[in-house]
Amino acid sequence: MQSDQAIWDEYGFQEGETAQYEGDGQRFTATAYRFQDPTGALGAFDWLRPADSKPSAVAKLAAETSTASILAHGNYVLRFEGYHPAAAFLTTVIQGLKQVDNSPLPALIDYLPSQDLVPNSERYVEGPAALQRFDPGISPSMAAFHLSAEAQLATFRTPRGDLKLAIFSYPTPQIARQQTAQFQQIAGAMVKRSGPLVAVILSPPSPDAAERLLSLVRYQADITLDERVNTRRDNIGNLVINAFILIGILLVFTLVGGLAFGSVRAFLRRGGRGDAADAMIVLHLQDR
Repeated sequence: MQSDQAIWDEYGFQEGETAQYEGDGQRFTATAYRFQDPTGALGAFDWLRPADSKPSAVAKLAAETSTASILAHGNYVLRFEGYHPAAAFLTTVIQGLKQVDNSPLPALIDYLPSQDLVPNSERYVEGPAALQRFDPGISPSMAAFHLSAEAQLATFRTPRGDLKLAIFSYPTPQIARQQTAQFQQIAGAMVKRSGPLVAVILSPPSPDAAERLLSLVRYQADITLDERVNTRRDNIGNLVINAFILIGILLVFTLVGGLAFGSVRAFLRRGGRGDAADAMIVLHLQDR
């Protein structure tokens, strides 16, 4: 780990712990790595995953060999040597993890083509150290990580030889367009831009195969619009109906009020207080 410290730092490694377990006739080693975020855990999972491993169903990001298992959960990478954890055991382990970050994985991984992909060849790059390790033909200055670039790398098999594809993601299409010109300066490189993505293949053994692979990289914008949801108050028919209801209520109130006032006056007359009930206060302002 010490020789790859720069890569661990780029992935945001924070702490790790290894423990030996023994029980029910089994002995195995479990290691937990905690990273700053799930993106760092994704990069470490791709890097630490054995080349001969096969996908496992225990998690979205999980793989296993005949003797070991590795998986990513949130911002953690869990590795088991000599044991294939069952779902119940994993649930117990995950419940004991601290400071778990379950934020979404980067959308960039969804733009990697699946056709002819070499299994376990994916590498997620967040900085110069990982780029120099996994695709040294591209210089960090051209990748421009200071512009918040990230990259997804993978190898694809063709009849003429393997192709290494690097897809760089930038904050805006304008920055991607600017960096496309930089990548095109690499001798023998084939470059394609799609939105904020820039796909690069260095010195392909078959330009036609590289062209077909690049054509599979297509950016699709995910646009979310804040739309006002209409309510019953926006329906003119409901407005008219409510107006008639209000008019009816006012008419009933007026009628009831009139009947009540008339009933009181009639009651006062029957009680011999009719004159007092009909009396009015006169100010005689004309005499002033």
